[in-house]
Amino acid sequence: MSPFLSDTALLFGRYARQTLRSKFQMLFGALMPLLYLVFFGPLLTGLPLGSRGDSWQVLVPGLLLQLGLFGALFAGFSVIIEQQSGVLERMRAAPVSRLALLLGRVLRDAALFVFQAVLVVLAATALGLRAPLAGVLIGFAFVGVLTTALASLSYALALKVSRPHDFGPLVNGLSMPSMLLSGLMLPMALAPGWLDTLSHFMPFRYVVDAMRAGYVGDYTGTAMLYGVLTSAALVAVAVTVGTRVFRRAGA
Repeated sequence: MSPFLSDTALLFGRYARQTLRSKFQMLFGALMPLLYLVFFGPLLTGLPLGSRGDSWQVLVPGLLLQLGLFGALFAGFSVIIEQQSGVLERMRAAPVSRLALLLGRVLRDAALFVFQAVLVVLAATALGLRAPLAGVLIGFAFVGVLTTALASLSYALALKVSRPHDFGPLVNGLSMPSMLLSGLMLPMALAPGWLDTLSHFMPFRYVVDAMRAGYVGDYTGTAMLYGVLTSAALVAVAVTVGTRVFRRAGA
């Protein structure tokens, strides 16, 4: 195994063990999507949502991406804590690739949110979701890729901001427009023309549309193609930016 891969695996294992010791962290992240399933999902049953599939095939993909969006964007808080406790300072002296330092973290985040996404899908199935297995698995892949991209940007932003009371409002300011303009809760086909047009400038919209296409068994249409291309571009840019910030910060 190359030094880069062994460093990444070592750091992934370190952060994964931290997560496994906190059952609360593992399960709590799925609580908000579960509440939406139970208290919001039944309100959509039978309503014309302007999208293929039933209400669960529309709602569940959005909730899974909401899980990744909010969870990954707030992941940078852990870097701020490590800075304040001196852990990050000790890592600066370690002969480890800066890309490995980043990937060890974000791969743990991706694994955590995919696990939580599985819990959400199991609960949604009990409530009435019916979707092809291939589409569900594709959805998990999108959650993992989106988490990797957004967590990379979150860690980079945390190194630039460094104070929790500055980081939180900044992330909220980024996450809320992203959620509202990407059609996470309801398809943007229901929106007025100007809002639908504006949403096309939000990359997450294409990921949401691709996941909803997968949940109705459409794997070869333009929605899936645009979703895959957008996800690949997001993760490439985000990991590149994150690695550069880690390198410049000496993290």
